[in-house]
Order: sequence, then structure tokens, then C-alpha cells
Amino acid sequence: MPKKTIKKFMPDHHTIKSHKHLQIFGELLHNGNLWHLNRRSVAKAFAVGLFFAFVPVPFQMILSAGMAIIVHANLPLSIALVWITNPLTMPAIFYFCYLVGTWLLGAPEQKFVFEASWQWVVNSLSTIGPSFLLGCGVLATLFSILGYFGIQALWRYSVSKEWQKRSKR
Repeated sequence: MPKKTIKKFMPDHHTIKSHKHLQIFGELLHNGNLWHLNRRSVAKAFAVGLFFAFVPVPFQMILSAGMAIIVHANLPLSIALVWITNPLTMPAIFYFCYLVGTWLLGAPEQKFVFEASWQWVVNSLSTIGPSFLLGCGVLATLFSILGYFGIQALWRYSVSKEWQKRSKR
């Protein structure tokens, strides 16, 4: 079930291999294990993609692709999951990261006006930076772990259900 569902939404691997920003990885993109859908590669892809979705830098996809290559995660899925933080969702997600950071530090809330630019991140480091970056790090780690173990559990549950259906036939 998860494999079939994920496969429907996955981008074509030829499109990803030919993407101009991913050409820096060269021959590493031709490793067949980066394109297979199995429980381990998908769980790793969720961990990598969800982690880098919370990293407030403009080149999240490249970082996600590099880490997916290193840990042998499913590359297209790792890259696609970064888009959880897209221009529409980014302000709300990063504001939540900031709130988590202020709560963890016990710092007072300051004015938070998000702009989707690298300049905003650099300028904000002195004011809301510590809270924001701590919140991003904590939530990146938390959702990465939850994604990894959640997919592992969902995959195992799905496979056991399929085995039960087969045994009844």
C-alpha cells in the first residue's frame, strides 16, 4: 500500500537526474539504490526530507539530495518532502519554529515578520535568531525522527495487512 501510494506521487527519475542544480553530484545520481522504493529507503527519505524542510536556507533541495546520497535514501522522495515548506506554508511553519524556540529559551516574544529571503535570515539573527534557529533545529530533529519511525510502522502495518489478506484467500 505505501509503495503504490508513494509511487503515484513520485517525480520521474530522469527528470531529477537531468535537473541543472543536481548536476554537481555527477555519477552519484546513477546509483540505482537512490531510486528504489523499499521500507528502509523511504523511511530514510522521510527523515532527510523532513529534516531539511525545517532548515531555513534557500538551497534546501540540494542539501537534502546530498544527504540522501550519503545515507542511501530514496532521492526523489527526499527532495519532494523539502517542499513541505513552500512559499505558502513557510511563514506559518517558521513562525511556529520561532514560538517553540522562544518557549525553550524562555525568551520574550518579539515582532516576527517573515520574508522569504536569505537577507531576512541574516538580518534576523541578531534579534529573533537564537529562538528561531533553536526552534528550527528542534522541530527538524523531531519531525525527522517521527517521519522515520512513522513510515517504518506504517510500512510494516501495511505489509502485515497484505499478508493477512493473502492467508485468508
